Amino acid sequence: MREEKRWLNEHQIQRTLKTLERNGFKSVYAPTKSEALSEALKLISKDAKVGIGGSVTIREIGLVEELRKRGNEVLETWRKITAEEDQAIRKGHLTCDVFVSSSNAVTEDGKLVNADGTGNRVAAMIFGPPKVIIVAGANKIVKDAHEGIERIRRIAAPLNVKRAGGKTPCTLDACNLEECSPPSRHCHAITILEKCPTRTETTVILVGEELGF
Repeated sequence: MREEKRWLNEHQIQRTLKTLERNGFKSVYAPTKSEALSEALKLISKDAKVGIGGSVTIREIGLVEELRKRGNEVLETWRKITAEEDQAIRKGHLTCDVFVSSSNAVTEDGKLVNADGTGNRVAAMIFGPPKVIIVAGANKIVKDAHEGIERIRRIAAPLNVKRAGGKTPCTLDACNLEECSPPSRHCHAITILEKCPTRTETTVILVGEELGF
């Protein structure tokens, strides 16, 4: 990354860290994905049951492998499992000790914007696990919630549909909500966390690199 771009990312991240703190979230800056991994591991005890949301970012920093290596019980669905096991794991996300995911967008005024197909990921961010950790690259930062939803429609949704092997209007031409339907549609539930949920300790780790979708 060019020095000028790194400088701009860091200024944007520092502004966002401050507004996240004002909105009740704990916030951490990690210049690189390896430092993001270290920061996340510091927040998770070795005996914690950890739920992992459907996040490319979390896989890119290597967190799933490191948690398994040190003996944590990990609840994640990106493996070959039965439909019954998949459902049980998603329900387990609501009762685990720590839930880890990314955010589709983080706004400069300190909000988290997300869309979900099944709903377990956004549900676990809001209530259930006592501790939530969000890891997001600099590419996820947007001006406000409106831009966050636009980012989901233009970038996150089509890339996630493509990853899952589906086909929706946004992967063929452009977002068309009237024509977009299950099973491929990912934008079933959209949430905006304007403040940190009252009973959930939420830490947002912003990374000075591009990560995930």
